[in-house]
Amino acid sequence: MNQPERLLVFDTTLRDGEQSPGASMTKEEKLRIAKALERMRVDVIEAGFPAASTGDYEAVRAVAELIRESRVCGLARAREADIDRAAAAIKPAAAGRIHTFLATSPIHMQMKLKMQPDAVLEQAVWAVRHARRYCDDIEFSPEDAGRSEPDFLCRVLEAVIKAGATTVNIPDTVGYSVPEQFGALVAYLRERVANSDRAVWSVHCHNDLGLAVANSLAAVMGGARQIECTINGLGERAGNAALEELVMAVRTRQDYFPCDTAINTREIVPTSKLVANITGFAVQPNKAIVGANAFAHESGIHQDGVLKMRETYEIMRAEDVGWGMNRMVLGKHSGRNALRTRCQALGIGFASEAQLNEAFARFKELADKKHEIFDEDLQALVSEATAALVNERVRLVSFRWCSETGERPLAEITLVLDDEERKASSTGDGPVDAAFKAIDSIVKSGTELLLYSVNNITTGSDAQGEVTVRLDKGGRIVNGQGSDTDIVVASAKAYINALNKLGQADQRTHPQITAS
Repeated sequence: MNQPERLLVFDTTLRDGEQSPGASMTKEEKLRIAKALERMRVDVIEAGFPAASTGDYEAVRAVAELIRESRVCGLARAREADIDRAAAAIKPAAAGRIHTFLATSPIHMQMKLKMQPDAVLEQAVWAVRHARRYCDDIEFSPEDAGRSEPDFLCRVLEAVIKAGATTVNIPDTVGYSVPEQFGALVAYLRERVANSDRAVWSVHCHNDLGLAVANSLAAVMGGARQIECTINGLGERAGNAALEELVMAVRTRQDYFPCDTAINTREIVPTSKLVANITGFAVQPNKAIVGANAFAHESGIHQDGVLKMRETYEIMRAEDVGWGMNRMVLGKHSGRNALRTRCQALGIGFASEAQLNEAFARFKELADKKHEIFDEDLQALVSEATAALVNERVRLVSFRWCSETGERPLAEITLVLDDEERKASSTGDGPVDAAFKAIDSIVKSGTELLLYSVNNITTGSDAQGEVTVRLDKGGRIVNGQGSDTDIVVASAKAYINALNKLGQADQRTHPQITAS
């Protein structure tokens, strides 16, 4: 039996995933996700868009310094300054890649670039040649390839491969394609481009019509051997192709697909939970592979079948993607070393003793509230502890709230703002509204609340609730997270976390805005 070909996995959670409004990640959060991707054995980690801002550049460089097993990639427009910046950011990587792109569809060339096709071709070739001065591994993407003229695509791709591109990526940038068409396009391009055998063919599909995974899999059958994707399908607009769905589709249907990835699938669920925790984008319960109900059976007929033989209604084993793995449950009697050891097993490192001490203090506080502390609790706890040590301009000291039938809810709060303790109280339509108004009466943030959502971190009546708030101030959008066994307290923490992010000195420009 022939060995399946290698299908490379290019994860862009840290770049394209971050382009979801409100999904911005700090450098420390990017590093945590990058380590999780490395443990999963992702082939290429696209760490960001270094030219977007100083913060993005520093985050990409930090990932390049940290990651040793996966290739680290930086995105760059087909411009000299962008490419130079990306090259500098990935320089410390054990293995680096520069990914440069230029639009090739008629609508993009005419309306966005204001360039003629011949000028686009010339610029694309120049960009690849310039990138090759710094790096041997160059990826080129003809942006909006799904709506580009196939003959022009052939000219561009043949030219950039000749100029030194080692990977050519066919992006369905706006999610316009359908599977049969997109798979045929990839097969057509590979056949028509004379030097197609000198590059790896990749695809990057968006989910505007809900077809990102289907289009990517069709492209694999058309000869693509790299898939670009994100954890949980995160990404701008409707998102990208979901890594977990692509990987498990190919792995489960080895009778159909002639290739397979090297992904450690047991890391899928832990990484999914980490990304959801950091970004505040909760996974829907019925989401394939990583949703809470993905392996749940309520129908009596289904339950009976599974009990008799699992394969009657399950095509995958839950434990193969990371569900139900053995976990150490910590409690109030667990010590500092137990916390450190479990966090290390989860890929969570502590940059300093101060960070460990802060996490341990919060761990002990949580242990007094609930009997068992699970991995998901630790992820949320460490996120809060890390945030507390990074520019915590606003800090919660104490919080009291009162809500009773027939009375307007009241919140009384004490904060430290710029090292000065202040108190305020406010009524509201509910306790959360009252808390937010009390906080704003002190901070005077001038923000607009775009999103408020609540999710349980674990099961049980003593579970922590995790709250996500999304704030907008002058077009700058941030997410804030907070967790507590008291959901109103968690809401106040989340609001304060978002305010602290708005107050950070690094006013990062959103990558989409920079690229426009």
